[in-house]
Amino acid sequence: MEDGAEPELVLVFSGKRKSGKDYVTDLIQKRLGADVCCILRLSEPLKQQYAEEHGLDLNLLLGSGSYKEQFRADMIQWGEARRREDPGFFCRPATRAAQQPVWVVSDARRTSDLQWFWDKFPRQTRCVRVQSSEVARRQRGWSFTAGVDDAESECGLDSGVEYDWIILNEADAPSLEEQLQPILQLAEAAARRNPTITESIQ
Repeated sequence: MEDGAEPELVLVFSGKRKSGKDYVTDLIQKRLGADVCCILRLSEPLKQQYAEEHGLDLNLLLGSGSYKEQFRADMIQWGEARRREDPGFFCRPATRAAQQPVWVVSDARRTSDLQWFWDKFPRQTRCVRVQSSEVARRQRGWSFTAGVDDAESECGLDSGVEYDWIILNEADAPSLEEQLQPILQLAEAAARRNPTITESIQ
């Protein structure tokens, strides 16, 4: 199959910068195991292509330092143009090598991202929103950046989407373990439907 093995479940996550998407999705993978669950990042093929076309250091673009921030606004505009031409431009390479039964897409940012997975895997796709207050996000290092935090890449999924789950990543919210239980149970059931998974899920 061109875009990887057929998954049993696709969990598509979205959320603002510093909401904790990566933390939550990493936690899910740790609970399920890497043989059951893979994390797919749509930003990786975007940054790879952007780096190639602009002669930039891909490793630094993939990091969390100041190098990436120099190019973030332009990279967003460049990515928007590519998505308008082809909504699956970054989704296809992100999924191509995936073989596990459970896919966790950690960084959907636009309705076109969601639509691609809904169209490609209508039975399997579920959408999850990770939310945190601005206070919590500032504590994690976030500050408002014009051209980034008011762009579609940050605001495109704020409304108009019926999420299957909303995870509150806040100090006074229920624990992530508690909030993630229904998602983990669904993922475990999906993994059991896959004949290649022979070991029990912990």
